[in-house]
Formats: sequence, C-alpha cells, structure tokens
Amino acid sequence: MDRRQALGAAAGLVLGTVVMTGAPHRTDAATMDTDAFLSSGGVAMPMGVSGQAGKSKPITNVVFPDGGLDVQRDPKTGNVLAEILVQKSKQPEDLMAVVTSFTAPWSLAKGMVYDVECRDAKTGDAAFLAVSPVLADNISSLKDLKDDQVFLSSVFGPRGRFSFYGIPTDVKIKKSTLSEDGAYKILEVNFSTLSQATQTEVPRKSKIVATLPQGSKQVVMLVGSASATRWTQAGSDKTITATINSFRATTAPTTNRKLRPATNGRSIYDNDEAV
Repeated sequence: MDRRQALGAAAGLVLGTVVMTGAPHRTDAATMDTDAFLSSGGVAMPMGVSGQAGKSKPITNVVFPDGGLDVQRDPKTGNVLAEILVQKSKQPEDLMAVVTSFTAPWSLAKGMVYDVECRDAKTGDAAFLAVSPVLADNISSLKDLKDDQVFLSSVFGPRGRFSFYGIPTDVKIKKSTLSEDGAYKILEVNFSTLSQATQTEVPRKSKIVATLPQGSKQVVMLVGSASATRWTQAGSDKTITATINSFRATTAPTTNRKLRPATNGRSIYDNDEAV
C-alpha cells in the first residue's frame, strides 16, 4: 500500500474510520483580526495587512511532510488526524513521521496563524498541536525532562501560540501527572495573556498533554485552553480534559518514501463548513 493508505490504516486503529467528503480546502496567507483575538484569544476572520505590521506567525514547530496525509476532522465524531515530521537527531534531515490524533468538538481553524488547531472562534476555547525543540542527547524519556524545561518554554515562549501580543505572564504549573507507563504527561497550567485594547491581563487555564514518540528527539504536545471564567462557569474544563485525554501520537508506518518537509500550505478536510 502507498503512504496515504498505510497512514489511513494506522489512524483507523487509533480513532476509528474518519469519513470525509468534499474537496480539500487550502489554507491561505490570511492576516489577523485583532478584535476577534482580543475578545476570544484567537482569530476568526482576516484583517488588513496594516493591522498586522510587525507581527509574525506563532511558532508551534509543527512540520508537515511533503505529500503526506492531509489534516482531517470528521464533524460527526470530532476525530482529528494529522501527520507531522519530527527529528530523530540534531541533524535537520534525520526525520521520522508521526501520526497524531485527538477528538475535539470545534472546527479546524483556518488561516496563517494555525497549523493544527481546533477552536471555537466565539469563545476562544481551543486545542492546538505543538512540538518541542530537539532534545539534548541525554534525554530519552519524559521522566528525564523538567516540566519547565521544554513544555512551558515551547508553549509560552516569546514566539509561542499565546504570545501574539506579548509573552504570557503569571505562568504557573498547578499539577503535573505522568502516566503509569511513562508514555504521556499531563500538565495543568494557569497563565494570563495581554489584551491589546485594554492593556490588562486576561487569565486563562490550560491542560497540556505531551509524549515522546519512539525514536523521536522532539516532544509532541496537544495544548487545550480556555478563559478562566469559562473554565469554571461554562464547563470548559470538562471539554478540554476530554480533548486532552483523547490525544495520541505514534510513529507512522515505515515506507520507502523519502521524508521531506512540505513547502506549501497544508490542506484540511472538515465538513463543518462548505468547501
């Protein structure tokens, strides 16, 4: 079987059959809607070039393979599937493919800001995929990592997903749990983001699940977050927890295809919107 068939078969074992219809939708180099970002913590629609002056795309370290499986979401089940590339060593060309999957109730986000992210554009509740920098040679498992060594610097750093209007403040790990087999770690983190309009801090809560796929020298993470108010009053904590608990990242089936990063935008399939 070819690479797409092999990955599809692997995905079926993880999250069941993902049924997709319609043509692929290509993400574009859209700019950002400041008002939407301030009110919800994310971007719903693009804005003019002048409004994004000096702003650059957040870095999640997510790399898509050339000719790889399109990012997919089944609107009936919420199952999301994405193939990404990670490094097996410090050599940039030493790559391996990883199949990631999770279940989320929100549509796939489209636009220049997003790699693999599902979000509610009205409330700002969201979950996105992130990858750590390449680990040191002496690190071979999650047990070898301090919580703030990779996870927090990757997600809340100066170019992280939450840093579009400034580095998050008051970042505090409230809880850290390692699974019995050591394959997954879940962090509960409180932080605040800056509102450009009011110059005030907006408290948010998040859960981060991380894993180190076999053979990889990069940690793969799913980051879920919501405003502190929605977390406690709207039940967002339960939704985020369910999304985080569904996350899996496993080594993709080996094929003879040469792995190299894609040079163009990804395609996504999501029946939540007409394409």
